[in-house]
Amino acid sequence: MASSYRAIVTSYRAAVRQYVPKRLSEVIALVSLSTTFFLFIHTRALNVKLAEVQQSGPSGVNYDELVQQNLVQKGSSGQAYDRAAAPHPADRFQSRDLATAADTASSRGNSGSKVVNTGLDIYEYGRLDPRDLNNTRKAVKEVLFFNRVPKVGSQTTMELMKSLSMRNNFHYHKDRTQKVETIKLSYSEEKRLTTLVNSFNPPSVYVKHVCFSNFTRFGHPMPIYVNMVRDPVERVISWYYYVRAPWYFVERKRAFPDLPLPNPNWLRKDYETCVRTNDPECRYLTGSRRDGFGDHRRQTMFFCGHGDECTGFNTEIAMRKAKENVERHYAVVGVLEDLNKTLTVLEHYVPRFFKGALETYWKEVHIFSKINRNIYKPKVEEATKVIVRQNFTRELEFFDFCKQRLHKQYLAVLQAKQNP
Repeated sequence: MASSYRAIVTSYRAAVRQYVPKRLSEVIALVSLSTTFFLFIHTRALNVKLAEVQQSGPSGVNYDELVQQNLVQKGSSGQAYDRAAAPHPADRFQSRDLATAADTASSRGNSGSKVVNTGLDIYEYGRLDPRDLNNTRKAVKEVLFFNRVPKVGSQTTMELMKSLSMRNNFHYHKDRTQKVETIKLSYSEEKRLTTLVNSFNPPSVYVKHVCFSNFTRFGHPMPIYVNMVRDPVERVISWYYYVRAPWYFVERKRAFPDLPLPNPNWLRKDYETCVRTNDPECRYLTGSRRDGFGDHRRQTMFFCGHGDECTGFNTEIAMRKAKENVERHYAVVGVLEDLNKTLTVLEHYVPRFFKGALETYWKEVHIFSKINRNIYKPKVEEATKVIVRQNFTRELEFFDFCKQRLHKQYLAVLQAKQNP
């Protein structure tokens, strides 16, 4: 009996040694195998859902390519349209179909866009005509001016336009890199700029960091203005770390060898400390002025103009003038947080230059999405952003104004498709 018991115990111990790992590496291997199996099951379920989306997705979008690039995300979908012939170019509005994000019911997520209900929007805005919201039709020359705001995705937009210049057969011009780039010009500098832009043979695009100019003031026709905006607080944070990124001042030093290297203490200063210690660099006082390229607090200044009334930070007069210029003179002001919607509106409202923008962007998204990406920018606590936002009231109001305008333009496109 005892020998029989010992035999059973010996067999049990052998089984335990066989199936229970004795080393940590074996435990890790088992966990990895279990995780892989779980991911396989989960991925198979996702593939089934994606296959359903692909069957009902829009034409002209390669979903297999998007899936491979991990671009089809939860909560995004496409809208199917039938392609139609574009009207005469003089009409400027292109009634053709595009694959876009489902902004009719978008949720607040990575894009930061608000929850939208198309029916409520139609009730709120009424019937919208794209022609009434499109300043492109006012242009007498096919010359587009992108007076780009820094840190709003303008570098990506610029590279996209360069790609589209080959596809859509237009001339692409960019201002050269300058040692000191001044965005607020004197009267004579502004006159030279407008004369330069007006001298380009149409169709042409010109890109430069500079404030808005009214070309008619100097006897020239207005170009087709476009620009981009971004949440103003996120933008100043992005700029703060952009100028501290090693590759930024290395490139500047290479272009301009006589530039001094930055102070190491300045490089190490983080944004949260800068705000909480009331450092002058992070002090946002209403009405304060800091002219020149170094002041990127004022997004509105790029739309307000070169006058003295535009230079005060977060002022009522600068905001109102910026809104007025956007409404009167800009074909499209895109929003970085709503990139799909922006490209859709650009395609419809400025087709001569932006035809195929969505397709081109998503085909090369692995390139476009990495442009100017700053891996050295740390996360900034929300509490710090709340402090800063208290001093950005009018900058935030202008940003919301641009978002609403873009959304109305987008709704007009949807309504025109639903009620041709």
